[in-house]
Amino acid sequence: MTVKKTGKKTFFIVVAFIAVFAVTAVMGIDKLFGDNRTTYVKGVDDIRLGIDIKGGVDVTFGPAGDFDADADQLASATEVIKTRLASLGITDNEVYSDEKSDRIIVRFPWKVGETNFDPEAAVKELGEMAELTFRKGTDTTTDEDGNTIPSGELVLNGDDIESAQMGYMPTEDGSGAEYIVSLKLKTSGENGEKSGSEKFAEATSELAGTETPISIWMDNTMISAPRVNDAISNGSAQISGSFTAETATKLANQINSGALPFKMETKSFRTISPTMGEGSLDAILLAALIAFCFIAVYMIVLYRLPGVVAVIALCGQVAGSLAAITGWFGFMNGSTLTIPGIAGIILAVGMGVDANIITGERIKEELRTGKSLDASIKIAYKKAFSAILDGNITNVIIAVILMGAFGVPDSFFSKILNKTIFFAFGATAEGVVYSFGFTLLAGVICNFIFGVFASRLMVTSLSKFKCFKNRKLYGGDEK
Repeated sequence: MTVKKTGKKTFFIVVAFIAVFAVTAVMGIDKLFGDNRTTYVKGVDDIRLGIDIKGGVDVTFGPAGDFDADADQLASATEVIKTRLASLGITDNEVYSDEKSDRIIVRFPWKVGETNFDPEAAVKELGEMAELTFRKGTDTTTDEDGNTIPSGELVLNGDDIESAQMGYMPTEDGSGAEYIVSLKLKTSGENGEKSGSEKFAEATSELAGTETPISIWMDNTMISAPRVNDAISNGSAQISGSFTAETATKLANQINSGALPFKMETKSFRTISPTMGEGSLDAILLAALIAFCFIAVYMIVLYRLPGVVAVIALCGQVAGSLAAITGWFGFMNGSTLTIPGIAGIILAVGMGVDANIITGERIKEELRTGKSLDASIKIAYKKAFSAILDGNITNVIIAVILMGAFGVPDSFFSKILNKTIFFAFGATAEGVVYSFGFTLLAGVICNFIFGVFASRLMVTSLSKFKCFKNRKLYGGDEK
């Protein structure tokens, strides 16, 4: 948007947007029906705190019974658990395997609102450590221990599924709509075997139009049994039923992370005390608030009207960082907040202050050369942008590398970097470093949105008011 197109109303529109955004990012949006609370937008109270702040659980998984897992199977199971943690937004975690004892050790923080610190309940949050299978029919039998197990012919297992996601489509009679789970099957098999798409095409061709469903099992528990209406040969399918948004999402997550090569069980679990404690969080937040107040006074005294705008923009930047952590933006998952994550927010705020200082000084310089107020503002923002861009791009690169090197394996940055730069390195301690990179990246992006573009709109808009045309308000001499 150019200076000429920026009117007087723009300032109020931008401030209103920042205010609404900040309130929803901090408070969230939810509705209470009796004892049931429905959350539409998460607020700061819904942020999951890291192990360093709140503590968590240490759990050891291993193969069930006398199964002896090889190195590849153990590595595959480890990746599945990491994927489950990622799908839950638990980025502060440690997952590593011990090949000698056939064990997988997982450490992750308590969930939001946890008060009784029950490690057994926390383990259940990861979902069942079970094998995923698709079978013809719903027939069962009893094993030697008296357990009921599925006996239908195996159609697919978790390895045959490419991905699953929750969807929404009209009902068959057209009277409404329903939640579904959409499946995408693998189109290539391993070691000369048939692909998931081919196996599914054969099974659905056989069962189409019959009363025999294809049941979906997590170990010995049937989680769904949809009927086959038509043969499916395009590698995709929809599971329909009495789903809610929550149950459809849960089933999709179970399918996405259900490709365990063997059944697992919990061998041991214990609680983990916070390494720094919630008292450290309170101290850091208080220090950050005090520092922000001093920065606000400094910016207003030194840069006057642009300083006031800078403070408003910084409020928007902090709100944006919090919104990224809570998952406010629908296109991205939230993240666990750790002490290094808070440091990332503070560092990004420092970059935001630096951007506003550069711009404020540029406006002063242009005014001192005798240029008009409008011309000084326009030229100052244009000249300052390249310096701000260079400084922030370096931080973006650093944040991306940290997120790729220390992030969960299936994240976008990890997939790219692990196939190029980091392919020769093993797993690392992921959570706290990833949290720092995440909040730093979110803060830098918010700096561009609020500290550069929103600030420019607000300053340009205010300069249109007669009462704000005094050059002294921008650091210049009255003329």
